[in-house]
Amino acid sequence: MEDNLTPQETNDSNRIISINIEEQMKTAYIDYSMSVIVGRALPDVRDGLKPVHRRILFAMNELGITHNKPYKKSARIVGEVLGKYHPHGDTAVYDTMVRMAQEWSMRHTLIDGQGNFGSQDGDGPAAMRYTEVRLQRFAESMLEDIEKETVDFTLNFDDSLEEPTVLPTRIPQLLVNGSTGIAVGMATNMLPHNLGEVVDGCIAYIDNREITIDDLMKHVKAPDFPTGGIIWGIDGIRQAMNTGRGRVVLRGKVHVDTKPSGREQIIITEVPYQVNRDALCDKIGSLVIDKTIEGIAHVNNESNQKEGTRIVIDLKRDAVANVVINQLYKFTELQTSYGINNVALVKGRPRTLNLKELIHEFVEFRHEVVVRRAQYELREAQRKAHILQGYLIALDHLDEVIALIRSSATPDIARENLVNAGWGLDEIQAKAILELRLQRLTGMEREKIKEEYDELMKLIASLQELLGNEGLRYDLIKKELTEVKDRFATPRRSEITYLADEMNILDFIAEEDVVITISHLGYIKRTSATEYRAQRRGGRGAIGGKTRDEDYIEHIFVASTHHTMIFFTEKGRCYWLKVYEIPEGEKNSKGRAIQNLMQLPPDDKVRAIIDVANLDDKEFVQSHYIVLCTKKGIIKKTLLEDFSRPRQTGVNAITIVEGDQLLDARMTDGNSEIMMAVKSGRAIRFPEEKVRPTGRGAIGVGGIEVDEDNDEVIGMICVGKDDTSKTVLVVSEKGFGKRTPIDEYRITNRGGKGVKTINVTDKTGPLVGILDVTEKEDLMISCRSGLTIRTGISNIREAGRATQGVKLISLQEGDEIAAITKLDEFEQEAPVTEASADAEPNEIPNSTDEPTGSGENPSTETGTEQ
Repeated sequence: MEDNLTPQETNDSNRIISINIEEQMKTAYIDYSMSVIVGRALPDVRDGLKPVHRRILFAMNELGITHNKPYKKSARIVGEVLGKYHPHGDTAVYDTMVRMAQEWSMRHTLIDGQGNFGSQDGDGPAAMRYTEVRLQRFAESMLEDIEKETVDFTLNFDDSLEEPTVLPTRIPQLLVNGSTGIAVGMATNMLPHNLGEVVDGCIAYIDNREITIDDLMKHVKAPDFPTGGIIWGIDGIRQAMNTGRGRVVLRGKVHVDTKPSGREQIIITEVPYQVNRDALCDKIGSLVIDKTIEGIAHVNNESNQKEGTRIVIDLKRDAVANVVINQLYKFTELQTSYGINNVALVKGRPRTLNLKELIHEFVEFRHEVVVRRAQYELREAQRKAHILQGYLIALDHLDEVIALIRSSATPDIARENLVNAGWGLDEIQAKAILELRLQRLTGMEREKIKEEYDELMKLIASLQELLGNEGLRYDLIKKELTEVKDRFATPRRSEITYLADEMNILDFIAEEDVVITISHLGYIKRTSATEYRAQRRGGRGAIGGKTRDEDYIEHIFVASTHHTMIFFTEKGRCYWLKVYEIPEGEKNSKGRAIQNLMQLPPDDKVRAIIDVANLDDKEFVQSHYIVLCTKKGIIKKTLLEDFSRPRQTGVNAITIVEGDQLLDARMTDGNSEIMMAVKSGRAIRFPEEKVRPTGRGAIGVGGIEVDEDNDEVIGMICVGKDDTSKTVLVVSEKGFGKRTPIDEYRITNRGGKGVKTINVTDKTGPLVGILDVTEKEDLMISCRSGLTIRTGISNIREAGRATQGVKLISLQEGDEIAAITKLDEFEQEAPVTEASADAEPNEIPNSTDEPTGSGENPSTETGTEQ
């Protein structure tokens, strides 16, 4: 048609109305799009349901298929919904019903299904003629009070029946189960949340209408997915809570197991929401074939309905589990992001809503339901009380009433006679009296009628009070919400991980002292320091870690969970790790392979550890140094600031020459005296100023002369020049040790041979450790067999440099000391009273069973090793 034609222009011969096609298409498309938006794709903000969901639940309720009734065939329900309320395809209705019964699709399922409803692996459900359904209790709470005129009804598609426009839900269903839909020109993607958190948020809003969204987020923290997972970062969620649009990143939950053969496995126990487990396994397999991910030997989906998700990934022997996990997050759906788009129908119009608006709309709808329910119950109570009042009048004039009825020719005449008898009865009461059963004329029944009438009058009074008092109505809403929470709320399934730039994670970590152990084969763990009991010198110790036959505890030290550990490897590399990131384990557990926590090469191993309270403290890092020493006697000093910028791949700390290894590291303030000891029993003491500061890549200078044959440096200590409280503790391989005043070691230049520090004999074995200690500290000794012993330093007597010392621990045949460390004293719950039968004759026994004192700050010293 031509554009210049008007809608009124008519062809009389053909009776064709000429219209503008552009206007017609625009109008028709708007009508179509609004039909899709309102009638199909978007949920109502009040009950959180689309029409098809609402019609299925209403139809099942009308059929009486509740949670305590037998299951009915799904085909029967689908037919009921199609024939009465939803004239669309049966597949659309059945697919909707199936989803409402799938535990991995809905945070709280609305339908209780029996039969095959598909799986998380992408398997489809059985045909509707095979499956059976009934309502869940959860859904029944959404339909409760629907018969009390709480919501509006509308005619169905053929005007033969009525259906509800919304369900009078007691549950904030839209937030709890979320919704997804694609309309015309708009879409919605609302994620599920935890019911308990949402109820707490609604109650907080009722208590304070001016509450901020940040305060609401203290209750409704983040989405909570039915399949669990780990929410990675909160910024996108915070944006969605404030604006209605945002993004959430979800990771699957994994852990690393070690098989008896020593090879590691990555076990996936939770996958992100709506991720197909079989498809995930296929994707991993294709990435392995393409060599995008290396280190995976085999992938197997061992998931089942009873035990849930379990995907096992076998690693190759040289693979680093932590690296493979990060690759899985990067290249597969093990990490998935979801766009949040909170679009819902408000009064029939689509709107984007933030968290507070969603809660506001539900609370106001719930208030409307409570008012309408109270009005209905008041009307019903008044109607019933009115009839009971008529009964009581009739019973008061029983003989006259009976005579009047007997004398009336017809029921209509009898009703008129009762109304006109002068007893104050109306038409409704007269009709009820005529329908009264004779048994209610007994004396007992009269008392029951009177009691029932009194109860109804109390109910009427309370309902009138409720309708007249808004505060009471909102208190009732809070009470009913709390009941919903108590009945249906479950613990949060999705963990929340805050990223480093979003918040201070230390606020969520309890600060305590922990003992950190690293084994010879590189297994690390942290254990609460209170698990290690104090023992007398010479005791036989306790198991400090399960190890393989060829493994033993090599490093043992104490640090606070809020501190940062700087690790130095034998090849001169430096790595960082927060103490709270070290896996927690029991005292006798093996721990976790350190390669899974840091990107440590397989041919390198940790040799020394420095504990730093705060690497962000500029003044501290610019006034302290890291002193490094090697087995060949090289010493090097570098400003701590050079190690204050952590890198995941590590940095070079010292250049190691061929045939040498980094041995130890200490942190100093620049004004210390350095002592180095060698295995043959010699030690040297020289001022720190003799070692000038150099950069991270430097080689260092000579610290002590080492014989080329079989001697090597076994440790280093750094002591303040004015610190007179400390003594030098040395320990030999076969459990002998002693303390010697520092002054007995004369100050020399670096690079010399040093002086004797212990008399090395076949009985003592070579020197294995040197520490600077005070009498208020404890000594912890770790053996190659896994035994550990903790004893007070004050129990170890002082002796001269040339003596062999006293026995500190009774070793089993073939066992040797592997590492020693000092611990600041702190209270112990159960001190041990065991003393060794092998103690030296001249040792002085401890006079008390109590540990030797208490303190709070952890030692910054590391253990030493042979």
